[in-house]
Order: sequence, then C-alpha cells, then structure tokens
Amino acid sequence: MYAVIRAGGKQYRVAPGDVIRVEKLGGGEQQQVEFKDNDVLVVSANEGELSRPQAGARVVGQVLGEVKGDKVLVFHYKRKKQYKKLRGHRQQYTAVRITEIAFDGQRFTAPEKPAATAKGPKAAEGGAAPEEAVAPKKKTGAKKHASGAGGKTAGRHGGSAKTTGSKAKGGARPKPKKQH
Repeated sequence: MYAVIRAGGKQYRVAPGDVIRVEKLGGGEQQQVEFKDNDVLVVSANEGELSRPQAGARVVGQVLGEVKGDKVLVFHYKRKKQYKKLRGHRQQYTAVRITEIAFDGQRFTAPEKPAATAKGPKAAEGGAAPEEAVAPKKKTGAKKHASGAGGKTAGRHGGSAKTTGSKAKGGARPKPKKQH
C-alpha cells in the first residue's frame, strides 16, 4: 500500500510508517499534517494496481521536527575584476512520519512507534561509564630529526653536500651584488 503525494512542488511516494523530508511547512507548532484531494495524486492498494483517487482521499502524517539540509556554497566570481562573493545556504525541511492513508472507505495505518529505550552502559549505571571502557591516552615522545653524519646534509634533490666554512659556523655568506 502506497500513495504519491505532492508537497512543496515535489512528489513523494509514501507508505504508512515512512519518514520523509518535505520543504518547510508553515503553521508553527502543529503536530499533524494532512494531504488531501489535490495533493494525493495516485493510490495503490495492491501491488501493480494504481488508481486515481476520487474526492475524500487523504494522507495523514505526524510532524517529527524541523531539520536543515547540507550546506550549499554559492560562489560568484568575475575574472579580472577583483570580484568574489561566497555565500552559504542550508535549506530547511520538515520531517514527517506518514501515519495513515485513507481512500474509498479503506484505511491503512502505520504500526505504533515503540517508545525509545535507553541504550548503552551510561544509561545502565546512572550516567557513569565503566572504567574498562575508557581507553588510556597514548604517550607522545619527542620526535627525532634525521641529520647527516660527519657534517654531510642531504641536498634538495637527494644528493649529499658537504658543509663548508661559514655555513658550518652557522653564518651565511652574502651574495655578491651585480654591477650594471
């Protein structure tokens, strides 16, 4: 049993018990949302059998809450004009759990959602985690630097170079100035 509904300019295939994300629904703190007549496009009672519902078809859902989608970055750029603009956008959605589909005198309802039960060791022991579950922190030692033996250091391209004179003492020789 499923239905195809229209919400927020989009179409959704829903069955009793499904949770869907629709465009943000206005109406403040409502607990239920109802799609009826023009919003219910197609209903299927049996597998492979579709019917266009007459007046009176409705899909009822329970509002679970409002969520935000992933961030989408919008970047405007015009070359050679030093114009760059970066904006972010997160679309707002309403999470809806479909509880009932009714048409032509038939009603299909979702099973009741079981109550949330506490899981994990924290709930069993009153909020304190057992000491065995906490992993000890690793100790970090000092990093050793690889230096060449006998005054030799590795060059830029993998070769070795011998340090001489002023470089060995820590000073750098000044570069000679070019004359024009």
